[in-house]
Amino acid sequence: MNHLPLIIKREYLTKVKNKSFIIMTFLSPLIMIALIAVVAYLSQLNNDKKRTISVLDESGFLKDVFQNTENTTYNNLDDFSLEEAVALVKETEGYGLLYVEKVDSLNEVSKKIKFYSEETPSLTVISGIESRIEKHLRDKKLQKDGVSLAQIEAAKTKVDISQESFDGQKSSKLDNIIKLAFGGIAGYLLFMFIIIYGNMIMRSVIEEKTSRIIEVIISSVKPIQLMMGKIIGTSLAGVTQFAIWVILGGVLMVVVSAIFGIDLAQASAPQQELMNQAIEAEGAQAMAENLINAIGNLPILNLVIAFMFFFIGGYLLYSSLYAAIGAAVDNETDTQQFMLPILMPLILAVYVGVFTVIEDPHGTVSTVFSFIPLTSPVVMLMRIPFGVPLWQQGLSLLLLIGTFMFAVWFAAKIYRVGILMYGKKPTYKELFKWLKY
Repeated sequence: MNHLPLIIKREYLTKVKNKSFIIMTFLSPLIMIALIAVVAYLSQLNNDKKRTISVLDESGFLKDVFQNTENTTYNNLDDFSLEEAVALVKETEGYGLLYVEKVDSLNEVSKKIKFYSEETPSLTVISGIESRIEKHLRDKKLQKDGVSLAQIEAAKTKVDISQESFDGQKSSKLDNIIKLAFGGIAGYLLFMFIIIYGNMIMRSVIEEKTSRIIEVIISSVKPIQLMMGKIIGTSLAGVTQFAIWVILGGVLMVVVSAIFGIDLAQASAPQQELMNQAIEAEGAQAMAENLINAIGNLPILNLVIAFMFFFIGGYLLYSSLYAAIGAAVDNETDTQQFMLPILMPLILAVYVGVFTVIEDPHGTVSTVFSFIPLTSPVVMLMRIPFGVPLWQQGLSLLLLIGTFMFAVWFAAKIYRVGILMYGKKPTYKELFKWLKY
C-alpha cells in the first residue's frame, strides 16, 4: 500500500504546527525588517549630516571652485595663516580644512593640497573634492593653452558601445548587469534553501531515530517512502514559510517606510551621493529606458521554467543526501564528518558562478560545471540569462534528474539500515557496506 501521501501530510502538519516553526515564521521577518530599518535609518542620518569645510587657498588657483550643496557648506578663508585657520576650524568644530599651499605654477597645485580634520574624513567627501579640483585644473590648463570652455564642452564625447549578436539581438552593459543579478539571486536562493531546509530534514530524521518512534513506523512503511515523505513534506513546509516571509516582509517594509519615514533603500546604498552623481551623468530617463529594455530582453519564460525545474531538482538531490546523513548518525554532532563532502560541491558552484560565469558564461569551465549535477542547479541558473541552448538545458536537467534518482536509491539504502542503528558512529567504509544489504 502506498503510504506516501499520509507521510507527506504528517510531516507537513508536524512542521507547521510546531511552536518554534510558527514563532520563527513570524518573528524572522520582524527581526530582518528591524535590522534593515536600523541600517537604513543610520545611513539616512549619515547622508543628512550637515558639514562645513573651510578652504584656505594661498595659491589663488582654486577660487570659486567649491559651490555649497544641500549637506556641505564651503567657507573660504582669506588673510588667514595655516595656524589661524586650523585653530578656527577646531574652535567652530568644522568638518575639516582644505589647505592649498602658495605656488607659482598651475602644474604644482595638485601636489600641494592637504586636508586637515579631527577624524578621518569620509571617502565620498574626499572623492568629491578631488573630482572638482581635477576638473577645474584641467579646464584652467586648457584655457592657458588657448582652448575655450565652449571648445572643452564641445570636445567631450560619451562613448556607449552598442552590442548586438550575429542574429541581430541587441543588448547593453545594463543587460549584463540584470542577467548577473537574476542568476546571482536564483543561485543564492537555492543555496540558502538547501542549507536551511536540508538541515531541517536531517534533524527530523535524527529526532525520530533517537526517540525510537521510527521503529514503529518502519514496520508498516517502506524506507524509501518514509524518506521521500519527509523530504516532500518538509519541502512544502519550507515553501509555506518562505511565502509567508515574502508576503509579511513586503507588508512590513511598506508599513515601516510609511509610518517612520525611513527609506529602506538607504540600507543597500550607503554611498548615495556617488550613485546620484552616476545617475546624473547617465541621465535618469535614459537609465530608466535602458533598464526597461534590459528586463524586456531577458528570456522570462525560459528563466521561470528553468528556475522551477533546477530549483526543485537541486533541492531534492541535496535533501536526499541530508536525509541519508540523518539516518546514519545518532546526533547532530556526528553529522560534521559527512557534511563537508555535500557542502563542497555547493560552495564550489557558487564560486564558479560568481567568478567564472560573470566573466565568460559560455566558456569551458562554466559549461562543464553547468552539466555536473551537484553544481548544475546553481551554475546553469546563472548561465541561462546569457542565452543557453535548450538542448544544453535539457541535457543538464536530465543528468540532474538521473543523479537525483540514484541519490534517492543510495540514500534509501543507507536509510534502511542506518535508521535502526544506535550507539555507534558509522564510517565511510561501513556506509558502503550498507549499500550491499
